[in-house]
Amino acid sequence: MSEARVHVKVHPSASKNEIVSFEEGVLKVKVAAPPVRGRANAELVNFLAKSLGLSRTQISIVSGATSRDKVVAFAGNTQEDVEGRLKALCC
Repeated sequence: MSEARVHVKVHPSASKNEIVSFEEGVLKVKVAAPPVRGRANAELVNFLAKSLGLSRTQISIVSGATSRDKVVAFAGNTQEDVEGRLKALCC
């Protein structure tokens, strides 16, 4: 099974969830949830799933669970497909 991975820079406690940019392989995302007890991570996964039309179970945080800089995996998707969808959402 294929799996795409994307570097994500997260800004928690924003006024709303939004994709800010996708440049040089780094996705910048604002999430409304605070970085407390994994709430921002859960919000990030839910927001990305909804935005990309994927199941939450297809998205996982591979590294950086306690950092603003994360690597997120998208199971069952090619790198080109995920990057194309992200570019279409933000740019």
